[in-house]
Order: sequence, then C-alpha cells, then structure tokens
Amino acid sequence: MYAWIWRHLPGNAWVKALISLVLALAIVYVLFQYVFPWAEPLLPFNDVTVDNGMPAGAAVPGGGMAVAL
Repeated sequence: MYAWIWRHLPGNAWVKALISLVLALAIVYVLFQYVFPWAEPLLPFNDVTVDNGMPAGAAVPGGGMAVAL
C-alpha cells in the first residue's frame, strides 16, 4: 500500500517525502479534531468494574489483599 502511494506522488524523493509528511500530519489532525471526539462517547472509558462496597485493604476471598488504585 505504501509503495503504491509513493509511486503515485509527484516529484523526486525529497518532494515525495515532504508530501508524505504533510499527508501524515493532515491525517493526524483530522483524527484528533473530528474522528476521536466523535468516537469518544461510544467508547467504554467510564465503565468501571470497581466494587464501591469493599474498603481498601480488606481481605478478599482466597487470600491476599484488595488493593485500591
């Protein structure tokens, strides 16, 4: 895929490298400005599985200690 893109860019190697850099920066910009903010509400970042009823440092079944992070 990258070889196909490289072959279809105009200019010599320096021009192709500059165009490739600009394209990569444009893709990163679009991802951070539009795609990631759109997708963030759909991702389960706020779904936690910590049980609020167990105090930190309490014994857990099977030995060991519960650790609150």
